[in-house]
Amino acid sequence: MAQIPIFLVGLMLLYCWVAMTEAEYLKYKDPKQPLNVRIKDLMDRMALEEKIGQMTQIDRTVASAEVMKKYYIGSVLSGGGSVPKPQASAEDWIHMVNDFQKGALSTRLGIPMIYGIDAVHGHNTVYKATIFPHNVGLGATRDPKLVREIGEATALEVRATGIQYVFAPCIAVCRDPRWGRCYESYSEDHKVVQAMTEIIPGLQGDIPANPRKGVPFVAGKKKVAACAKHYVGDGGTSKGINENNTVISRHGLLSIHMPAYYNSIIKGVATIMLSYSSWNGQKMHANHNLVTDFLKNTLHFRGFVISDWQGIDRITSPPHANYTYSIYAGITAGIDMIMVPYNYTEFIEGLTSQVKNNLIPMSRIDDAVERILRVKFVMGLFEKPLADYSLVNQLGCQKHRKLARKAVRKSLVLLKNGEDADQPLLPLPKKASKILVAGSHADNLGYQCGGWTIEWQGLSGNSLTKGTTIISAIKNTVDKDTEVVYKENPDLDYVKSNDFSYAIVVVGEKPYAETDGDSMNLTISEPGPDTVNNVCGGVKCVVVIISGRPVVIQPYLDIIEALVAAWLPGTEGHGVTDVLFGDYGFSGKLPRTWFKTVDQLPMNVGDPHYDPLFPFGFGLKTKPHKAN
Repeated sequence: MAQIPIFLVGLMLLYCWVAMTEAEYLKYKDPKQPLNVRIKDLMDRMALEEKIGQMTQIDRTVASAEVMKKYYIGSVLSGGGSVPKPQASAEDWIHMVNDFQKGALSTRLGIPMIYGIDAVHGHNTVYKATIFPHNVGLGATRDPKLVREIGEATALEVRATGIQYVFAPCIAVCRDPRWGRCYESYSEDHKVVQAMTEIIPGLQGDIPANPRKGVPFVAGKKKVAACAKHYVGDGGTSKGINENNTVISRHGLLSIHMPAYYNSIIKGVATIMLSYSSWNGQKMHANHNLVTDFLKNTLHFRGFVISDWQGIDRITSPPHANYTYSIYAGITAGIDMIMVPYNYTEFIEGLTSQVKNNLIPMSRIDDAVERILRVKFVMGLFEKPLADYSLVNQLGCQKHRKLARKAVRKSLVLLKNGEDADQPLLPLPKKASKILVAGSHADNLGYQCGGWTIEWQGLSGNSLTKGTTIISAIKNTVDKDTEVVYKENPDLDYVKSNDFSYAIVVVGEKPYAETDGDSMNLTISEPGPDTVNNVCGGVKCVVVIISGRPVVIQPYLDIIEALVAAWLPGTEGHGVTDVLFGDYGFSGKLPRTWFKTVDQLPMNVGDPHYDPLFPFGFGLKTKPHKAN
């Protein structure tokens, strides 16, 4: 056998090494490459099943590393209250998310998945997270800088659990408080809602100077991808019925419900979620004109559009009656990622079939995948797909609780303070011989937090998470010699015979979310009205209303000495006592009109029949109590 010269062997080895190096160099994995180059390089390598996998979002209960790998799943979510285990720690969450991520990374192309969760008033599904006031309360602060800080804190707590994507903010403009999601809306006035989109740079980070309009931006591993929702008109449905029909002209839609989307897109929001509702009879999940023509082509939104939970199923009535049509209508309308969230094989097979049979063009699939990959590349998921434990101490930390407490005190709206301005009841004296605290909401952390807290519909009681009830805050605030008596629902004789200096009554709505919160009567939960009548009939009282919206209060107003709208304040009850006892002054302003009777609804500021009990923007002020 002829001998091969040594230099030829060397040349061959060098050639093999160069070839191997070239094979290993993938443009899409190189962060130095321009964004569009990375997207194109990856998409050129992707098969149809990999593309459709990217468009599929499944719930954690049906996810596993094996499922991620087999179906190339692009995203996983936690539905309301969906947790790895009860009272799961940050480390438990990270372990679960990383397990799914390792499945995604083990695929041929190693495209990371993105994990989404409803963090709508802090990281509200997670045990011991800081629970901030719901949006209606933040609207009352009129403080976009504060809301931005809440976004920053929420991003850190979400990242503390390994999650990279939040379904927030809700930028609905609630036009009827009978709607069960009204507390998720900052205000009935789109200008207030627009100002509060400042939460987006809080969540995602500040967009770079001179950005391309509509291109999403997420500033690294301490920030999360945000989601403006629910596009569009979710807060304008007839009689406030959830998921119903918004009857309004195009001009009305664009001038009331659309403006906050302009702000969100300018601020680089990564994703936009569609609304279950319809506009003049057409389902938003099937509205090509508003999703593709307007949002994508006119507003130049370059992030991805995501459906709501089983959103395409609900295109038909009853839901899922014709899933083939639902897939077609939703995808061709312009939805990029489908929150399936359970029957993912049916969705994947159905969409694959329609693409292969040329019912849905490949260009529509490519548009969707390009947008999803753009968000994943922009936020650095390819470089840092796996979470570490470096942020676990951010979850429910004191700094964030202090911020939440500040948000509570700035959100409270003082509606009445004494029979005349010369004799105000508030601020209350900390030193008194004996005071009465009453009401179903005084010693109930779950009621204080409202819906979307640990569970989707919220909970009752004090064991759901870590926080401070209003009764605890009162006891911690008053003078050590002041006797605090708590009786949930005392009768009038008891109140009159006990020689109380004053009473604090805390009543309101029980927790609810979405359709379960739709209400045609908007009354205080029983036995709240009796408690108000009995206590305020026997001693001078301040009534604190814990509710997601204005409720019927006119019948009791004459016997109530002082009235405070506290909305749904969250875990930091001390924020309530900070202003009740005068350590800080009241400064909140109504983000919504407070009606006299439900027969007036819908009634919003500027309406010709405007005759409120308390008008939009109303809020009495107090100065801090010098004696305190």
